[in-house]
Amino acid sequence: MSSIPAEESVTSPEDARVVSILVENHRAFLDFLQRRVGDRATAEDILQTAFAHGLAAHGELREQERAVAWFYRMLRNAVIDHHRRNGARSRALEGFVHELEEHQDPHAELGQAVCQCVARLADTLQPSYAQALRRIEVDGLAVKDFAAEAGISPGNAAVRVFRARQALRGQVERSCGTCAEHGCLNCTCSAPAS
Repeated sequence: MSSIPAEESVTSPEDARVVSILVENHRAFLDFLQRRVGDRATAEDILQTAFAHGLAAHGELREQERAVAWFYRMLRNAVIDHHRRNGARSRALEGFVHELEEHQDPHAELGQAVCQCVARLADTLQPSYAQALRRIEVDGLAVKDFAAEAGISPGNAAVRVFRARQALRGQVERSCGTCAEHGCLNCTCSAPAS
């Protein structure tokens, strides 16, 4: 710490010596913090805040010998507070991740908003394409699991799903026209075109 801000008033020579001792120990305080928080930038932030609080309260401390011990106590408390805040953030993040994992299924309303004719059109595809789309897109089966189920290689399964999607896209465009370009919400299509 280079200097004490002009706003800080040091009222007595004893106060000035206490402040001077704290400033002289800046490097030791920073090393102490860095070992406990593992990050120099975080240690510097904590030290800056502690100096601000410590310099505001320096008048309470009259003995120079106790200044360093008193400030280390202040730093230990600051480290504890830092870890508590980080622990709370980590727990909140873990809770959010857990919540996301529990709710991986798409919302029911989303499934109903998709054009109802898409399911009918998928049935007009060749059986192997229809099966691939149903198992992977509707049932949520992984491509490698579908491959094992169908008795084909994962590469073959990926190609089959790709071609099935292309074929379905073509069927939707033929059946729904411009609706297919803008999303098939509130579908009014009557029957699939062949």
